[in-house]
Amino acid sequence: MFWSLPEAYPDANAAWQAFEDALDAQRGIVLYRPAYESYLYQVLQEFMEDNVLYLEFRGTLTPMYELDGTQLSREETVSVYRDTVQRFVADHPGSFYGARFIFAPPRHVELEKMWDDVTAARQLKEQFPDFVAGFDLVGQEDKGFPLKDLIEPLLWLSEGEVFVPVFYHAGETAWMGMPTDENLIDALLLNTTRIGHGYAITKHPRAKALARDTDTPIEVCPVSNQVLKLVNDLRNHPAAGLVAEGFPMVVSPDDPASWGAKGLSYDFYEAFMALGGAKADLRFLKQLAINSMQYSSLEFTAKTQLIAMWLEKWNLFISEFQ
Repeated sequence: MFWSLPEAYPDANAAWQAFEDALDAQRGIVLYRPAYESYLYQVLQEFMEDNVLYLEFRGTLTPMYELDGTQLSREETVSVYRDTVQRFVADHPGSFYGARFIFAPPRHVELEKMWDDVTAARQLKEQFPDFVAGFDLVGQEDKGFPLKDLIEPLLWLSEGEVFVPVFYHAGETAWMGMPTDENLIDALLLNTTRIGHGYAITKHPRAKALARDTDTPIEVCPVSNQVLKLVNDLRNHPAAGLVAEGFPMVVSPDDPASWGAKGLSYDFYEAFMALGGAKADLRFLKQLAINSMQYSSLEFTAKTQLIAMWLEKWNLFISEFQ
């Protein structure tokens, strides 16, 4: 008789639960302020070693603490982020351009808490205009709350003197006709700068057309989509069809440390092998890299500087193989 062990993660809910449990388990250590400074510095080091020149990272701003138990405010926490990035850039001139932060609190909150979060987002954008890129919501979409349930505070982000760009996770689901995939429509109507994942966008032709017309890219996360049970064989990922038609997209590692990945190369490799087709070559990889810079939150001058810095390194890379 043969016995088969049940899968460790039989469905997306089980995978998500294990993922969130892992994040919770390390917070008590990582959120000690000196530990977080070292952690973020090491993150930047690993991305730089992976030939990444610039990144935009999301965070919930769970309070950091000092050894005496004092908790840092949101503003103090963002200052730690900014100062660590600035120190890293100063320590590696010509090798790393910089980083920006997207404030991304949990989406599974009541309306009153969301008002608090968007108020904080506006304050942070006003206080750190060159470092805080914008706002997002994170967490498993299939468990709610959809963007439309939070529409009033989310609309407020684009009103008044302080404009906060948004980068909404939307459509990270295999379902169709549910509030989760319909988030794609609301994200676009809320003028999202990029769409996190956008896995379900091929099931919504009009939303897909709107994203194409407004040049709004999706952030494709191949490894994450596989780990969190959206797709088994990445050749069947919706992004493969989007690549074929030249749809705007960037490749993101999502949460690489959670599944033992490092930097961006793992996701670029999977995008190249599974999404680009059998005839994909260096031109495909080059375009993905350019997209990462072109669709960043950087202003025109900074974006031009970054692309020039990257082109110098790219040309050197190509010359070594001629």
